[in-house]
Amino acid sequence: QINKPIFAENEVFERGRVGQLLKEGRLEFIIGGQVMHDEAVTDVDDAILQLTEGHGFLYETFGVRPRFGWHIDPFGASATTPVLFALAGFDAHLISRIDYDLKDDMQKNKKLQFVWRGSPSLKEKQEIFTHTMDQFSYCTPSYLPFSNRSGFYWNGVALFPDPPKDGIYPNMSLPVTKETVELYAQTMVDNIKQRAQWFRTSHILWPWGCDKQFFNASVQFMNMDVLMNYINTHSDKYGVAVQYATLQEYFQTVHQTNLSWDVRGNQDFLPYSTEPFQAWTGFYGSRNVLKGVARRASSLLYAAESLFTRYSISYPDGPVQREWALDKLKALRWAVSEVQHHDGITGTESPKVADMYMKHLMQGMMGAEELLAAIFLLPQTLELSNDIHHTFVVVSDSGNVLEQHIIVYNPLAWNISTYINISVAYAMAVVLDDDGKAVPAQIQQSMESSTVYDLFFVVELGGLQYRKYIVQFPQSHCDTGSACGATHVARVVTFKKKNVSQWKRTGRKLLPVLNECYKLLFDQETNLLHSITDRCEKMRVRVQQDFWEYEANGDVHSGPISDNYIFTANGSAIPAYKSVAMEIVPGKVVSEIRQYFYREEEDENHTYSVVTRVPLGFEGRLACFRLEQSYKVGPLEINRETVFRTRTSLKNNRTLFTDNNGYQMMKRTYKTFVNNTIARNYYPMVRAAYIQDDSSRVVFLSERAHGVASLSQGQLEVMLHRRLWNNQEWNLGYNLTLNDSSVVRPVLWMMLGSPSALSSIYQQEALELQHRPVVMPIDQPQKPWNQREKFSGPFVQPVVVPQNLHMQTLSIPGWNYSPDHTQHLHSLNSGRLQYTIDFDRILLRITHLYEGGEDPVLSQPTVINLKEVMRGIGELTRVQERSLTGTWNISDLQRWSWKTNESVRKEGEISPLIGNYNDFNVTIYPKEIRTFFIYFTDRFAESDFYLL
Repeated sequence: QINKPIFAENEVFERGRVGQLLKEGRLEFIIGGQVMHDEAVTDVDDAILQLTEGHGFLYETFGVRPRFGWHIDPFGASATTPVLFALAGFDAHLISRIDYDLKDDMQKNKKLQFVWRGSPSLKEKQEIFTHTMDQFSYCTPSYLPFSNRSGFYWNGVALFPDPPKDGIYPNMSLPVTKETVELYAQTMVDNIKQRAQWFRTSHILWPWGCDKQFFNASVQFMNMDVLMNYINTHSDKYGVAVQYATLQEYFQTVHQTNLSWDVRGNQDFLPYSTEPFQAWTGFYGSRNVLKGVARRASSLLYAAESLFTRYSISYPDGPVQREWALDKLKALRWAVSEVQHHDGITGTESPKVADMYMKHLMQGMMGAEELLAAIFLLPQTLELSNDIHHTFVVVSDSGNVLEQHIIVYNPLAWNISTYINISVAYAMAVVLDDDGKAVPAQIQQSMESSTVYDLFFVVELGGLQYRKYIVQFPQSHCDTGSACGATHVARVVTFKKKNVSQWKRTGRKLLPVLNECYKLLFDQETNLLHSITDRCEKMRVRVQQDFWEYEANGDVHSGPISDNYIFTANGSAIPAYKSVAMEIVPGKVVSEIRQYFYREEEDENHTYSVVTRVPLGFEGRLACFRLEQSYKVGPLEINRETVFRTRTSLKNNRTLFTDNNGYQMMKRTYKTFVNNTIARNYYPMVRAAYIQDDSSRVVFLSERAHGVASLSQGQLEVMLHRRLWNNQEWNLGYNLTLNDSSVVRPVLWMMLGSPSALSSIYQQEALELQHRPVVMPIDQPQKPWNQREKFSGPFVQPVVVPQNLHMQTLSIPGWNYSPDHTQHLHSLNSGRLQYTIDFDRILLRITHLYEGGEDPVLSQPTVINLKEVMRGIGELTRVQERSLTGTWNISDLQRWSWKTNESVRKEGEISPLIGNYNDFNVTIYPKEIRTFFIYFTDRFAESDFYLL
């Protein structure tokens, strides 16, 4: 039935009623995403995803396209969000939560409204008018001088899930009657006039509502109707007229004043504080496990989307049913979108809600893994059903061997060379690629278990390409002159545990660990890192890394507290260990340094560990420049906040650079405050953070969000985990004390070099960390398959974009609406919208990774021919450029123009909006995110997707 038109009478009726309200202007959809996403710890890809999912539903269902942002509750405002909203076609944007002292200054100077140019490269091309809520934020004042009840909330306080049967809720405000109407009117007018002093126009946005309001809307409107009528009847007396308004009506009225507005550049509003001891920087690190799973789910979705798109173009008729596959993807899209909520990925929800997010993410990931397994394992055509394994062979003539088959997929549209790691149960293994050649590998004892081994092996993959590998486990002696010679058996070297109290003369006994790019020196007196030398530029930097803890106060009667939202440092951090043990595993694929940190000298079990992996054999390739660090932290003691601190010899003057949602970098200058200086100098790191001086830069890349700070010269610390409890009544009532007893295992990649050298590669490295190859074992170790076919190498053709571009999205959205707006509205208005999924429409996004002027070569505009780029997937026949979320043909999108106090823009600086590209050539400028609908011929040659 999915491929046939479905007309649900009730659904059409309800859609018609909502549609009528929309036409009358009585209802307006604003933002239009799945959620009001957080702006500090969300990745740009996930913010776009949730916005796209919501916009696609609204446009498909009602034919509407939101034009206004309403981001009143995220804890601080990113400069990336206004860029995304402009790209989506928004005309204006509204925020609320910014630093209290900054808001006070903006109010006094009537600067709460401005034109925001969130990207220094896109500038006015993607600017947006922004309104900042005043000190009353998004809620109606609840104080009434004549009543101690709920102000203008006549429906009182919500009770969920069991509302009172008599309709009488707690704390319902006095109704508007002849006796109270004048009191209400004077209170409302006084507040309106107070707010009017902070804005430049005579039109004041007076928000009516708050959290958990309008659950009994009829009571609300019944009272407000009377009150508004009274004020308007006496407008001469009050000097005020009031009316109900949508956000569009308000912004339209402001736009028509034709005032010139100040321009705000790409400065963001992070961090956010509500008072001196309430810096909302704790949530950057709250619920670290949830943050990690959310990003892992996003990465899996990214891989599954492109692989299914490729499969669907090649095999539209199965055997993997496309409707089933799309359902799996939609479930994961929903879960990833849902958790971007500003009380989701932030970790500021109760444990029950956090468990819900985790459940949805895990279920969605399982569905995506089922889809990947189906694509890889099912025969591509029925004719192949009896011969699906014909490209896997037995290389060894000995029957005394077990083997396991593994598929590795590169979801990025770049060629990559890296290593992967799998856990195996055998002490020896040989890895063969799909050409039958033994690949460099390394096997060693796992640090997690004495019965498990870590197998590392090198993979070379083209863009959007997968390869098949056989891992053979010889059950008897393996001659190093055979394929076994490609596998290095690494041995663990153990060093004596060192107690901090016994450290004497450090820096004398230094142990080197080298690869082609770096030389790391470890101090045998402390078992800590001592220095790193960039071997390419002959530059040495002193580096020491260890774990520290902030002790939080949990008693509100004793001082400020830390909780899910807030970080309040109760003094400086203290070392979180009293002894350190070390193991080194010299290797030929990776050398591994394992450091174990013990809270007390006599402890048998460590509280913290860090494993640093130094890749070998990757000279001249990106993998050479990354030092992978995997951490194990927890469970923590109560009221501890743990940071991993890196101290260097760099002269950075405590200046830090952090990313805004993985889209752009922000310079963070250290600020001194009367109170709470430590917490107010914390910033979110979503993908990257670095410190630098004139000659050196130290970069950290992350696969999940963390809080970061540079609190002293040459130092960068990353908050990895928090476990808190406090007795604040509000926190206890909502179970928001963050008693998180989990063990967290985040990963960071560290790089060191000159600023110019690293500025050309860190963006690509960050994406290679986020989208590491997908590794899929398709069976357990077993006796070899019987086929003796010759290896035929990878069949899937690579898809590659230039180094400075990134294929951000390649997916089949599954929308049924016509891309022609007039035709789509006709289908909706006629009531004959068909629920036939369009599998031919492919959503493609390509983004330019570099800022203008960041790199002399990579920051240049780049021309690509989409037909040539996509040839590895199919024959491209048509390209149409769309708005960010796909609902607008870009040539039809006309956003409001706002006058500014800056000089008039030059027409030559604006990229042309073409819409359709008949020659398939597209020029992408620095930091642009370009969105397209692309279409292929009906079917591509089956041999190009021949798998098993």
